[in-house]
Amino acid sequence: VQLQASGGGLAHAGGSLKLSCAVSGDTSETYARGWFRQAPGKERKFVGVIGWTDGRTYYVDSVKGRFTISRDNAKNTVYLQMNGLKPEDTAVYYCAANRFMTDDPTRVSSWGQGTLVTVSS
Repeated sequence: VQLQASGGGLAHAGGSLKLSCAVSGDTSETYARGWFRQAPGKERKFVGVIGWTDGRTYYVDSVKGRFTISRDNAKNTVYLQMNGLKPEDTAVYYCAANRFMTDDPTRVSSWGQGTLVTVSS
């Protein structure tokens, strides 16, 4: 499985960005697709996940109501719409694909390259 993330950049606090992650290859074992992030000097942490076949979503509490994960099955692409951005959202964002939903980055089987999101105050 190959994942290609895009869409990072610079935003002001309160602004919005949308990340995309195109998934290719043998995706038959990638029910869960989602996002993690890693702030400078910090560990990689769960942001949110979507079930590819049923659209179920789960988010970390800190982004609930601000971030939305969606999918386009025809394009095999998962999105992360980020609204109401805060400086503490600054991080490298990684898309992930896995056979099951997990918030533990050590249990993820496939990663995309990171895309940097910087939020200025």
